[in-house]
Amino acid sequence: MDLIDRSLLQFIQEDSRITVNELSEKLLLSQLSIRKRLQRLEKNGVIQGFMVIIPPDAIGKSVKAIIQIENLKIKTQQFEEIIKEEKDILECHRITRINSFFIKTAVSSIKQLEDFTNRLTLYGKVNTSLIIASPVSHQILLPKTEYLQPIKN
Repeated sequence: MDLIDRSLLQFIQEDSRITVNELSEKLLLSQLSIRKRLQRLEKNGVIQGFMVIIPPDAIGKSVKAIIQIENLKIKTQQFEEIIKEEKDILECHRITRINSFFIKTAVSSIKQLEDFTNRLTLYGKVNTSLIIASPVSHQILLPKTEYLQPIKN
């Protein structure tokens, strides 16, 4: 990865709908070169997909919470398979405490949050914190420049 790749990653994270033609103009490279770089970044797993970000409030899911579940009553792998099916989960992270997870959820009401946390109590101890604000909800992720390779076309 070089400085051009880094710039490419920045542009597509700022606007995933940017066209190859626009990238070509911004980076002063041919469209073919841009396509090859994008394909290489995808092949190497640096780009894993393009997606639309929908704010939960925009679709009526204004109650957001972080839920910690610990002291699992079932095997970790079994719990992970179960929660993959939960549509109210935005993110789930297994953390360093023994049998402990952080879950981010967005639901439409406190009652729905209560129902969700009640389902989780079947699997372990549940602690819930409501999210009041999210001053940083999404950051652009770029490699540090000292880790980049010299530019190759």
